[in-house]
Amino acid sequence: MGRGAQSLVRVAVVVRAGAAPLWWLGVFAAGIGLLVPGLTGRRIGVLAGAALFIVTAAAVAGVRRRRYVHFAEAATRAGRTDHLQDRRVTVRAWRRAHRWQLLAAFVVAVGISFALPAAGGAVLAGAGAGLWAKAWWLGHRESRAGTLLWLRSDWTARGPVGRPVKGFRSTGIAAGDAAPGGARRR
Repeated sequence: MGRGAQSLVRVAVVVRAGAAPLWWLGVFAAGIGLLVPGLTGRRIGVLAGAALFIVTAAAVAGVRRRRYVHFAEAATRAGRTDHLQDRRVTVRAWRRAHRWQLLAAFVVAVGISFALPAAGGAVLAGAGAGLWAKAWWLGHRESRAGTLLWLRSDWTARGPVGRPVKGFRSTGIAAGDAAPGGARRR
């Protein structure tokens, strides 16, 4: 990279990177939880899990939305020398950096099943669904504005709008290899 050039990752891709692992680990943990009768019984566990799924998905989809909007409205144009990271590389890096947290969340979700069957898995799956909803919301916003939102790759350790993040960059809608919302471009 040249002088002043920075590596940029798509905001929606970073948001979406955790959705699939959380969803599938949650579904698997809920399935394991159904095998265990638990302290409360399967029926109560499943009903509590369904309620927790909805609450978690809504909370994850809505958290820090105001900060996303602020950074999106104040986004500066990406420079010509900035390097736009591939979607696949961004997803792999995020998942590698968070693999131990994902494993710990899965173990906790399975452990909760001994008290409340399937509820822990439902919370994990709800978090995954909430991340997909947030990525969809970002994609809708990007499509409406006709710009894609990017952020410096060295700022992603605490999330796309964490404390180190100072702002977003923007490019045209055709830049990069991911569609608005972070999905693979067809």
